[in-house]
Amino acid sequence: MSTIASVSLDRPLEDIARDLGESFAEYGFAIVRDHGVPDDLIARAEEASRAFFALPEETKRAYKIEGIGGARGYTPFGQEQAKDAEVFDLKEFWHVGRDLPADHPLARFMEPNVWPAEVPEYEATMRELYLALEASGRRVLSAIAIHLGEDPRFFDPAIEDGNSVLRLLRYPPLPEDAPDGAIRAAPHGDINAITMLLGAEEAGLELLTKKGEWLAVSPPPGALAVNIGDMLERLTNGRLRSTTHRVVNPRGDAVRRARYSMPFFLHFRPDYLIDPLPSCITQGEEASAPEPILAHDFLMQRLREIKLA
Repeated sequence: MSTIASVSLDRPLEDIARDLGESFAEYGFAIVRDHGVPDDLIARAEEASRAFFALPEETKRAYKIEGIGGARGYTPFGQEQAKDAEVFDLKEFWHVGRDLPADHPLARFMEPNVWPAEVPEYEATMRELYLALEASGRRVLSAIAIHLGEDPRFFDPAIEDGNSVLRLLRYPPLPEDAPDGAIRAAPHGDINAITMLLGAEEAGLELLTKKGEWLAVSPPPGALAVNIGDMLERLTNGRLRSTTHRVVNPRGDAVRRARYSMPFFLHFRPDYLIDPLPSCITQGEEASAPEPILAHDFLMQRLREIKLA
């Protein structure tokens, strides 16, 4: 496959499974059109996100919750640092997670959401976007399951009540005093199963190819950039790639503009055992496959590496 696949989720999944799977195997990325998230919802979410980030610094910082690694609420500019990076990323963000009733067996893994009182429409809009992106992600995973030779509903129980996170992101205009080498998002891989990214139309997102070259990921307006995370790479024994990617600093007039995006990190359930699929292990090479690990343990291991836990 010479280019990143671009597929329509309107088509029967059997028709797109191969293109998606091959693109994820080669690049770790694909472009998904007709994903079912309504345009007006995306527009409302971006408006609400911009309204929050426009608030005074001290107002935003009131929503920073200590001791939970940024799992919910606000993470200020300069806080997150990619694994092995020397300097922090040039971004600020807000996290929305799943709400579970207190007596749910998985509730202890998920912090309660907080909502900015200053932006009244924020809560309803982001809850709606969370569910819409989750539904779209479930369809992408069904196509992946077909590509792997599994039942289309194979991943449904794995993500039921999963610890998925919607991130509202703002990359401010480039500060003149940014540390040497700082970029909007340093090279990193995602921890989760798959990431669905809204707002990648503006230049900046790049993936690292197998040849070690940086390749721009440029979805058409309204489309999603979808990429494989470490959890799914581990489950497929590396058959699907969790590709290193970054967001580079803009040039020209864009230096003076903020960049906004809305990635949805689709996670497995915390108690899901990531045990490499037998179909992805070559006979005789069982010993080299990764050890089984619970999704929550894997997540905490990775969060410690990026200084969020």
